[in-house]
Amino acid sequence: MKSPALKIEEHGRIEPQAMAVVEFEQGTLSIDAAVIGRGLNVEPSLVPVRMREGKITVLCERGFDEDTGRYRLTFFYENRRFRLVVDEAGNSLQRSTVDFGDRPLPASMRKPSA
Repeated sequence: MKSPALKIEEHGRIEPQAMAVVEFEQGTLSIDAAVIGRGLNVEPSLVPVRMREGKITVLCERGFDEDTGRYRLTFFYENRRFRLVVDEAGNSLQRSTVDFGDRPLPASMRKPSA
């Protein structure tokens, strides 16, 4: 697991720096299974397995107008939704997880939001 990047300024002040969690290459997006696993509370080694089984699904949206250069990745698994918003460099801007406990994920949660 990568530790957060730090920037040490000239006067010794340390500031956290954004780290790319998504990599863009030739029209594809790559994301570490550990990031998805943390967001969905799934063992990272099981993420690709559950995706191949169709049990973890994803919706990828590209921003436009004021959101140009941003991507929203939404992962669904059982009763959980994990949403990750990144900039065009792949840096995480926002993360959120919704867990409905024993209730199933409502169908409306699987739709893109405005």
